[in-house]
Amino acid sequence: MAILSKIRERTFFLILIIGMALFAFVVGDAFNSGGSERPDVIGEVNGETISSNEFSQQVEIFKANANSSGRKVTDSQATDAVWNSLVSDQVYKEQLDKAGIVVGENDVWQQIIGMQYFQTNPSFQNEAGLFDEEKVKEFIANMQEDAVGAADGSEEKNVWLNWLSTEDNIRKNIVRNSYNNLVNAGLGASLEEGKRDYMFNNASTTAQYVYVPYTSIADSLITITNSDYKKYINEHSKEFQVEESRSIKYVKFDITPSDADKNAMKASLSENIEEMKTSSDVVTLINDIGSDLAIDNNFIFSDRLPKVISEQALSANVGDVVGPYEDNGYYKLSKVVALKKMPDSVKARHIIVPYLGSQRSASTKTKEAAKKTIDSIFRLVKNSSSRFIAIADEVNSDGTKGKGGDIGWVSKDAAFSPNFDLDFANFMFDNKKGAIQVVETKFGFHIIKIDDQKNYQNTAQLATLSRLIVPSVETENKFYQDAETFTSDISKGDNFDDIAKEREYKVSFGNKLKELGENVPGLLGNQRQIIRWAFENGTDINTVKRFDIDKGYVVAVLRNKTKKGTANPADVAGQIKSIILKNKKAAMIAKKMTASTLEDIAKENAVTVKTASKVTLVSPTISGVGREPAVVGAMSYAKEGNVLKGIKGEKGVFAIKVTAKEIPVELDNYGTFRNKLSANAKSKSTQLYNALKETSDIEDNRASIY
Repeated sequence: MAILSKIRERTFFLILIIGMALFAFVVGDAFNSGGSERPDVIGEVNGETISSNEFSQQVEIFKANANSSGRKVTDSQATDAVWNSLVSDQVYKEQLDKAGIVVGENDVWQQIIGMQYFQTNPSFQNEAGLFDEEKVKEFIANMQEDAVGAADGSEEKNVWLNWLSTEDNIRKNIVRNSYNNLVNAGLGASLEEGKRDYMFNNASTTAQYVYVPYTSIADSLITITNSDYKKYINEHSKEFQVEESRSIKYVKFDITPSDADKNAMKASLSENIEEMKTSSDVVTLINDIGSDLAIDNNFIFSDRLPKVISEQALSANVGDVVGPYEDNGYYKLSKVVALKKMPDSVKARHIIVPYLGSQRSASTKTKEAAKKTIDSIFRLVKNSSSRFIAIADEVNSDGTKGKGGDIGWVSKDAAFSPNFDLDFANFMFDNKKGAIQVVETKFGFHIIKIDDQKNYQNTAQLATLSRLIVPSVETENKFYQDAETFTSDISKGDNFDDIAKEREYKVSFGNKLKELGENVPGLLGNQRQIIRWAFENGTDINTVKRFDIDKGYVVAVLRNKTKKGTANPADVAGQIKSIILKNKKAAMIAKKMTASTLEDIAKENAVTVKTASKVTLVSPTISGVGREPAVVGAMSYAKEGNVLKGIKGEKGVFAIKVTAKEIPVELDNYGTFRNKLSANAKSKSTQLYNALKETSDIEDNRASIY
């Protein structure tokens, strides 16, 4: 139990992180979903069902792990991660059974003891400082012992359950890696293939050509019809598969305070001016009155004071009251408590003695022992800079080791930021140059010495009574009535856009919303309620609904439904218009290439015959034209002397005649080229899971629950 008691606090979070990292195996594509007649089944993969109960439990575990590690995840992110993991399990299952891959307990154990956490933690080392796997066994046994009889939801039970999840995921990773390695082993290339690749890519071709650019035909001369779009999409249907989606338009009603609300709040706050002026304990007074923001006791430089009172506060007398003034969504009333000059930067050095439980500490010292140590060191260094530097280099374990404990120049902004310790910062800026003292921080005990300070400026310490500017009930009612009236008018058949324009409402759009999404462009936070409504069976085109959102309302209307399958031409017209335009121009130019010789083809098209010398497939560029892989490919395959015409390139249409081909010198060994082909083939093994998934029968019913 000794090991467990020493590392329990940090281990709990580390185990959660390890478990969570291993848990999310594969992040896949977005998923299609549909309703289910079986409420106990949330999905199906290759005939194997995923139960709603199992899925919900996994989602809750995932969210708990994320929260305990300080990571914020939305419901959508959690359900996606769990779904992807469960689908991955099922997709691999059939393949693993066919391959006969079995993982033994020793395989799992070797992975466990190979974890960096166990390998590098001193708690799992023997007296000689070497890793001792028996201590890992003891640690795991202690976790299990603590979990026996513990209540569900307790720390002991959660730690053990997460450890079991970690072991299970280690096993799954081993199995999948073994399968992937088997597939990878079958991917490669022969020396003959390497030779063929070398010859093919390094052979050069010299050819004469006629080039007619697409720009020779004005776009205005081309007519593109809806059937052209449909034809192109049908011919390339795999490239234009879309998921089911919805598109909405909406008006957002932000409930904001009116000028009357602000004036009333300002007048109410002004009633406290005299009492704050005469109070001998203004902090207690403000706390009694009740402030919407905590009082900041720090001395504030002019650039950090609210601009509206910066000059006034620094030129005021102690005891003066400034305001009321508006600042960042609040009305404020500030009493000047103190004024003084302060440096904006401090140069300091320190010696640190951490203890067991202090932040980022690996020390086993008790707090009491650490205090005795730091006090002893303080007596040695308080009057000796040379001793301070020498002991800092010996004792410190942070980035100041070897620098005599020097932390360099620290600005006030950096010192009082979340990345710096507040107790350390307060000492540096509250004391003068040369000050030295023992200071306790969250990292342990420090001896801090101030070496220098610069740029003294006027600062003010304020005691501020703050009131959040909020709308009155009357204002809230007005926005509610506006939203309700707008909804009612649209429901009666009035035109959404016309009414919005008439009332000067801003219309926003949420296009191609996915069924499992939770975000709507232009709206903050989770808007799952709107997306669920858009996908409900009873929501038809032009259906309107009002939604309550944070600090306001949204009135939305469904404007479009997109079914799963091939995209509508109107949705992708902008994407493919230039391609169709090029194809039509290519056909027109090719029709004008009727002659049998390059010279006559050039005359037909009012261009000249040119020569492309020693072009290769490795660098398929034609001088004066640019990159033309299709044309260079045609040159590589064409027979010498033959005229090929109507070749569609990137920038125009070509007619070509090969005049010479140069075969590269044979090599003694083609291993380099074989290795390149093999590496290229193996790199595609990363697409294995996606390939297996695409051929799987997957039914996703998450949207019916979440």
